[in-house]
Amino acid sequence: MIGSVIEWYDFFLYATMAALVFNSEFFPSFDALTGTLVAFGTFAAGFVTRPIGGLIFGHYGDRLGRKKMLVITMMVMGGSTFAMGLLPTYDSIGVLAPVILLVLRMLQGIGLGGEWGGASILTFEHAPKHRRGLFSSWPQTGVPIGLLLSTLAVNGAGAFGDEALVAWAWRLPFLFSVVLVAVGLFVRLRVSEPPVFEKVVESGTRAKVPFIEVFRTYPKITLLAMGTRFCESLVFNVYNAFILTYTTLVLGLPKDIALNGLLIASVVGFAIIPIGGRVSDRIGRRPVLAIGALISGVSAFPVFAMIDTGSTPLIWAGIVIGWAFGACTMFGPEAAFFAELYPARVRYTGMSIVYQLGVLPSGAIAPAVSTALVEGSGGASWPVALYVVVFAAIALLALAFTPETSRLNRDEAVLPAPSRS
Repeated sequence: MIGSVIEWYDFFLYATMAALVFNSEFFPSFDALTGTLVAFGTFAAGFVTRPIGGLIFGHYGDRLGRKKMLVITMMVMGGSTFAMGLLPTYDSIGVLAPVILLVLRMLQGIGLGGEWGGASILTFEHAPKHRRGLFSSWPQTGVPIGLLLSTLAVNGAGAFGDEALVAWAWRLPFLFSVVLVAVGLFVRLRVSEPPVFEKVVESGTRAKVPFIEVFRTYPKITLLAMGTRFCESLVFNVYNAFILTYTTLVLGLPKDIALNGLLIASVVGFAIIPIGGRVSDRIGRRPVLAIGALISGVSAFPVFAMIDTGSTPLIWAGIVIGWAFGACTMFGPEAAFFAELYPARVRYTGMSIVYQLGVLPSGAIAPAVSTALVEGSGGASWPVALYVVVFAAIALLALAFTPETSRLNRDEAVLPAPSRS
């Protein structure tokens, strides 16, 4: 959980700064909204490299062990974030600045690509069988805690004033990540490998090439699982990253309004995620995931109507409904749901493929697509609301064809390998 907090702190920090600072400091030749759109392009680059990290660390996590990979992912992620805090801006080194920023963002994505699957699996495989939804939801709480810490860090840097934030104070939250990494490594190095993985090693049944086995043996369920991921991923990034751009550049409101809304949503989401995981142990993974997708889809137009009022309490309520009640409800049972789809011998790789490839057509491009939709509609929010509704429908459709996993044997293959004849 602590390691996951650090990884998500780093990742969300970039998203926030892309909306507030990077558009002017690294892409100054564009107008504000277009510069933000370009900055969100580098934001998406971190998602593009997440599948690469998922495949690399998933392969070696299934071959060499979960713990070793989690130590490496933390160092890759933390080192990239710290380096961003030292990076000269466009005014200092010209076009090289956004190029290096892009490379560091891609390294962030590689680190996070291996982090999520490993952290979730480590907890899932150590958990009691009847509480795997609850236990594996705790690393998921790293998302709202990471968002909370990154938002607090941005607010703290913003306390120096808007000019100072853009000039130098934006660097402080990035540099602070080195402290979090040190704490995370101290904890993570003391975690043991799960017994189920040790049994795989002892039995000599480790997959030679886990990636090939996943797509050869479980192609249908992998694609369906990606579909269930679409809504949560898109909603997370619409209300986390895009909403800052929309409220500040389109509605002309102070940045603190949306940031404080995210703080509140983070606290609420921290409570909802383990509740969702625990409820999924009782009624199943699919019903909880479907509830989250329904909340996201049904609330999309009302939420944006609330945000469009410009009223601070209504904006806060809208972010809480969309981000905490919609996305975080889905996030609760997600780790256990994906883990139960694959046997231990390919679980790290399978989960990483679903999670990291599933984000590419959804969350990775959500802020940029949302910004383009608003720009193309003359500042209207309804296209973004429709965007959310469509992806909620896709997730519900995928869930309709995906089996319930919570009642099946979770120690080995949940789904039988199909005949290859």
